[in-house]
Amino acid sequence: MGKAELPLHAPGTKVDRGYIGESVPRPGLQRLLQGRGAFIDDLRFPRLAHVAFFRSPYAHALVKKLDFKAALRAPGVIAVLDGRAVAEYCTPWVAVLAHLKGIKSPPQHAIAIERACWQGEAVAAVVAESRSQAEDAVALIEAEWKELPVVVDMDDALAGRNVIHPDLGDNICFKREHDTGGVDDAFSSAVVVVEETFHFGRHTGVCLEGRAILADYNAGEHSLTVYHATQAPHMMQDIFSRHLNIPEANVRVITKDVGGSFGIKVHVYPDEMATAAISVMLRRPVKFVADRLESFLSDIHAREHKAKVRLACSKEGDILAFDLDDVTAIGPYSVYPRTSGIEGNQVVNLTGGPYKHQKYRAKMHVVFTNKNVTCQYRAVGHPIAVALTEGIVDIAAQKLGMDPAEFRRRNLIADDAYPYTFPSGIKFEKLSHHKTLDLLLQKMDYKALRAEQAELRKQKIYRGIGLASMIEVTNPSPAFYGVGGARISAQDGATLRLEPTGMLTVMCSVTEQGQGTEAIFAQIAASAVGVSLAKVKVITGDTGITPYGGGTWASRGAGIGGEAVLLAGRALRSNMLDVAAAMLKMDKAELDIAGNAVVHKLTTEKKLELAELGRVAYFRPDTLPLDFQSELTVTRHYTPRQYGFTFTNGIQASLLEVDPDSGFVKLLKHWCVEDSGTVINPMLVDEQLRGGVVQGIGAALFEECIYGPDGQLLNGSMADYLVPMAGEMPDIVCAHVETPTMQSQLGAKGVGEAGTAGAPGAIMNAINDALAPLGARVTRMPFTPERILKALKKVD
Repeated sequence: MGKAELPLHAPGTKVDRGYIGESVPRPGLQRLLQGRGAFIDDLRFPRLAHVAFFRSPYAHALVKKLDFKAALRAPGVIAVLDGRAVAEYCTPWVAVLAHLKGIKSPPQHAIAIERACWQGEAVAAVVAESRSQAEDAVALIEAEWKELPVVVDMDDALAGRNVIHPDLGDNICFKREHDTGGVDDAFSSAVVVVEETFHFGRHTGVCLEGRAILADYNAGEHSLTVYHATQAPHMMQDIFSRHLNIPEANVRVITKDVGGSFGIKVHVYPDEMATAAISVMLRRPVKFVADRLESFLSDIHAREHKAKVRLACSKEGDILAFDLDDVTAIGPYSVYPRTSGIEGNQVVNLTGGPYKHQKYRAKMHVVFTNKNVTCQYRAVGHPIAVALTEGIVDIAAQKLGMDPAEFRRRNLIADDAYPYTFPSGIKFEKLSHHKTLDLLLQKMDYKALRAEQAELRKQKIYRGIGLASMIEVTNPSPAFYGVGGARISAQDGATLRLEPTGMLTVMCSVTEQGQGTEAIFAQIAASAVGVSLAKVKVITGDTGITPYGGGTWASRGAGIGGEAVLLAGRALRSNMLDVAAAMLKMDKAELDIAGNAVVHKLTTEKKLELAELGRVAYFRPDTLPLDFQSELTVTRHYTPRQYGFTFTNGIQASLLEVDPDSGFVKLLKHWCVEDSGTVINPMLVDEQLRGGVVQGIGAALFEECIYGPDGQLLNGSMADYLVPMAGEMPDIVCAHVETPTMQSQLGAKGVGEAGTAGAPGAIMNAINDALAPLGARVTRMPFTPERILKALKKVD
């Protein structure tokens, strides 16, 4: 028998092992490799129009006049529209959440009216027969502007210089303070107190596929079908319905293939809302695909923080307290509907996360500036919290003269201390910091690397070893958004249907963005029902077909969507056995399903092919008992409730070499040990980790959206904005500890953001470890050669 036929329980879970734990390729790979992918820009419709946007060249300016005469005469132009025209069809929004007390933001329109607040904000739209015609006409729009004072620096914004939105009174979008009490006493009694300020450069997602939307309004039905590269189709269905005044049942959002998201495509974008509104206005399909240049100006940015952190510890090396003061700049608006306050809030929640101190104080300000907006991006807040925590931990270890690994071992929360409440108030169900640390040190041969490092230093070769222990928020409950009033589902649903041929169709509300969601759903469904993978077809990304759910974000696909698939699969299996028992006139308890057939549970003798079961249930129900009705379509939903979040944990290490003459960093090797609960597909999990590490490397060494004092983006192209390439990548070694969550039968936690969360901190610590003999330290990401040379006092 094949593995799918053996009902073996996975350790610590309540699910048949089947394909769980197998490295199975994604089912859609052959289709994509053969050029059969269906991305938004591949779609062609009759009467399809294209929209391009006239964007502000200024960071802050009044729109005194827009002259559309020349643009309207351009070939192929259908319409030229300003913000007031679009506002008649699309209502503005305000991005706040009730549980973020005091958060504020002004109303935002699909196209700006009267004033532009960042370079790249759309102030007009041109609709034409082709994209090139629309772009040509955009160049013919004449505008008269009055420049306004610009706020670029977050300290200036915090100080209230040049308030961007006078009606709000200041530039503070959100602030939070947290204090356990006893922090000052802990610092007063500490033998060692260390302090550092860390700077994090804003950067963006650089998805392979730009943001894309095709909206098709049907006036005869007052319905709207939107083909959208989005992570959350049901969220967007609700938003289109409410802001375009179309009944929700008349709005259908379809998400086909998506060329990467990373959180970039989970937000409401004004130009995408304008595209849908223009489709309603013109009563025809309208497409918008952001090109690379406007993506840099309009895709959300993230991670612009300045954080001062202090740590107190005893002479023995016990951490006593953390003290944090964080400021983050978010652009001129809080982003709808998730808000731009979550990233800073996460930093407060997570700073100091893996350690067992009990005293913690934090202050955080989120401020408006005249740059592009920022919001949730892969591993929201985690890279900031991990880097500043692990950075200050290394400084403390250095001051005490302790090995960084041993300092962590002394202070990490014990593996038998759970459930555990962290000083920020968040609750941990079960983590494994010490197991992951031990496995990491074993995998990297830590002692040997330290010995080699010492020998190389004698030859003036400066290698560094950096560690970063971390926690990660996954499987969020309604405590993340729903409690604040956002209409973002914390649950996901799955419908499983046995077809007459014995095939299994799975429809799930979690979307496929290239991360392998459809593969793991097929594995879970096949294992739960007892069929082979070849018999499973997975459908996602269509609000007209799939059950209602949250979609893809916050590492929730496996833990929430996967659990819904499992529950539906188990229920369907039971229903199928009911049919088999009726057909075979046997006790249901004697039967099982394995290898695409009903078998005797004890002898595994094949009793009935599933294709025959389907044939009778669908086409010859007259042969079944009169009082029996088969139910071969089952829907189940799942949302976590016991804990606000299902935390994972892990630890990463970086080995690198710094050239003190050039400032260049050469990455030699990277390790990531992660505990994401039940590992469904090791190959996909490892590649998620590796991909996340690569994005973390980008943040640490390469990526930064650089603005001038006038609010102009200075490197908004792939010629100037650096991203990590294959040539810079080290070998990335992945290993796992499995501590399943007990909140679900599957036991799965999330894994999609772990690599990104830990890599910047590990690389920073490795660079500083390499620079330690030279008396230098870097704390401003990305760690460019220029910044390293400045730290070495070799350049001004």
